[in-house]
Amino acid sequence: MKKNLIIVESPSKSKTIEKYLGSDYKVVSSKGHVCDLATTGKERLGIDVENDFQPTYKISKDKKETVEELKELAKKADKIYLASDPDREGEAIAWHLARVLDLDMDTTQRIEFHEVTKPAVLDALEHPRKIDMRLVRSQETRRFLDRIIGFKLSKLLQKKIHSKSAGRVQSVALHLIVLKERAIQKFKPEEYWEIKADIKEGRKTFQIELSKIDGNKPQLKTKEEADAILERCKNDFTVVDVSKKGKKKQPKLPYITSTLQQDASTKLGYGAKRTMSIAQRLYEGVKLGDHMEGLITYMRSDSTRLSDIFVKDAKAFIEEEYGKQYVGKAHEKNNKNAQDAHEAIRPTNIMNTPERVKPYLTSEENRLYAMIYYRTLASLMAPSQYDVTTIVFDCDHIEFKATGQVMTFDGYYKVFGKYEKTSEELLPEIEVGKVYKDVPTHASQHFTEPPARYTEASLIKELEKQSIGRPSTYATIIDTLQKRLYVSMEKSSESSKTKVFVPTEQGFLTDEKLQEYFPTVINVKYTASMEQALDKIAEGEIDNIAYLHEFYDTFNPLVEKAYGEMKEVELEKVGRKCPECGQDLVYRNGRYGKFISCISFPKCKYTESQEQEEITKDSNGQEKTCPNCGAYMVIKKGRYGPFWACSKYPECKTIVPLKEKAKPEPIGEMCPECGKELVRRKSRFGTTFIGCSNYPKCKYVRKEPKKEK
Repeated sequence: MKKNLIIVESPSKSKTIEKYLGSDYKVVSSKGHVCDLATTGKERLGIDVENDFQPTYKISKDKKETVEELKELAKKADKIYLASDPDREGEAIAWHLARVLDLDMDTTQRIEFHEVTKPAVLDALEHPRKIDMRLVRSQETRRFLDRIIGFKLSKLLQKKIHSKSAGRVQSVALHLIVLKERAIQKFKPEEYWEIKADIKEGRKTFQIELSKIDGNKPQLKTKEEADAILERCKNDFTVVDVSKKGKKKQPKLPYITSTLQQDASTKLGYGAKRTMSIAQRLYEGVKLGDHMEGLITYMRSDSTRLSDIFVKDAKAFIEEEYGKQYVGKAHEKNNKNAQDAHEAIRPTNIMNTPERVKPYLTSEENRLYAMIYYRTLASLMAPSQYDVTTIVFDCDHIEFKATGQVMTFDGYYKVFGKYEKTSEELLPEIEVGKVYKDVPTHASQHFTEPPARYTEASLIKELEKQSIGRPSTYATIIDTLQKRLYVSMEKSSESSKTKVFVPTEQGFLTDEKLQEYFPTVINVKYTASMEQALDKIAEGEIDNIAYLHEFYDTFNPLVEKAYGEMKEVELEKVGRKCPECGQDLVYRNGRYGKFISCISFPKCKYTESQEQEEITKDSNGQEKTCPNCGAYMVIKKGRYGPFWACSKYPECKTIVPLKEKAKPEPIGEMCPECGKELVRRKSRFGTTFIGCSNYPKCKYVRKEPKKEK
């Protein structure tokens, strides 16, 4: 019996949807893209530039079996629905599926849904449409640009400076990181001074800060200037103004991809890649007891819009759960590049509270879901309200000020308070004209701080602000920069857990050469203008082929010029010959750091780790030799840390611990199980414990007793 066939992208989504539909439907997965540009033709671009950028597509090797299975199912189906993700990439996947399955483009049913719930899927089946070729052309143009820029620049940089790759968005992101680092290097700290005073009112003492000197904003650059003000502040302090006013703090808009990645980084400690992986699982479907359900809407969105139905349901929930006074208004503020067919990232069902679904989720899934849920709920709640009091003091025409606030109505803060900091300081009731004598004043020295390096969150925020790339690509960009060894992630300070991007030597060199030869292409404005052009192609306002010609006619001459003028950087020689072919050994950069290889690679594929050359002496400065064959030993890194290994590996497999293990210390007791002596040992994690000296025959252990204070 024939069935209706629905093809989605992910296997987990197919299982969820199939449970929503009856036996007349079979739901299968394409497992993402089934086709990609070939690496054939001129410069292996897979694009015939001279023939109006005619592409050559091929079925990916790992998808050939999947495509064959889909073809067999398609032959037996009454109707075929292409239900890839609701974005440009999903539209391109649907188009490729239609091509490889020989489906009629005019009759092929394309459906889309922004949440994996039964009502959304059923509604999509009632409103099928044709494949939108404008969206396909936009995505195809993006892919062409990425391939041309990536292949041509990567090949150039590999040949000239031994960098791994370059890319349309990747290289601009690197440039932002390098610009920040150069600003830090050029930064010169400037001294400034702050002056505060302590006011005692009854039993309460509060601080006031210098705000004006003779009606002007204070600019105290030296200790002498600060001391002169302190001298004037020996007079009486008089209250000259007390003002009170109400303040409202509006809730933030619901999440889009970039803001979700930023908050997940700062509030949960999740990187962009991890965040998107968790969100994908929440979107595709989770088993809630006896049924599968997608818990959030599509997680690749740059729209803050919420559907009218969801807003109505959420407001009713807020009123019932918290009271009518907590119900707010729906707000939205989409950037000019937002794909407005999407909604914000929100829970699919407001009744699926984090507490209700917690038993069915992993810890990380529940933490991310809770943040999405409460951010969405908060966006529809009333603003929090504060009473703000400002007291102004005068002392010899020097103005000091204190500001305090107290929350009078928590509003949205009731549900989102755990994710958002607020401060309260209640100032005492003081009347204008009151005089304070002998007020303690004190000055403190400070220095201006250099610009802060980018964290994952702040880099994503900057990329979004500059309209560089798409939110869905940010995780990949960050991952690529690290894999190419252009940046490292380091702690911002010894006391901080926050990690920041620091350009490596190769990162600096790569950016320097790209800016020298491609300043008109690898820059923020040009990359942002590309995104705008892709949007216009999607809207049918720009012809994609004409745009590609315009780009290529500007870009290719720059590449040819760089090949002629950019000097090649010689690889650093190790000072030894390759044991296999006799050529020089050189240092190279790899995915896991520096390593040593033969200069004639790829003809000779001999490699060794950098540690083999750098550390060959023991703690006494003596070259360590192998106790079995006499060859010198080198330090290698293993699962549990570094160790000595014979340099003739794999012929000789001798290994020796880097540090001599501490001998077990007898404690003067006997093992209760075998009667042998008990000893104090240290685990590989550094903790001590009591164990039997007859280990491993006797495995008796117990915890080390805590020492009395």
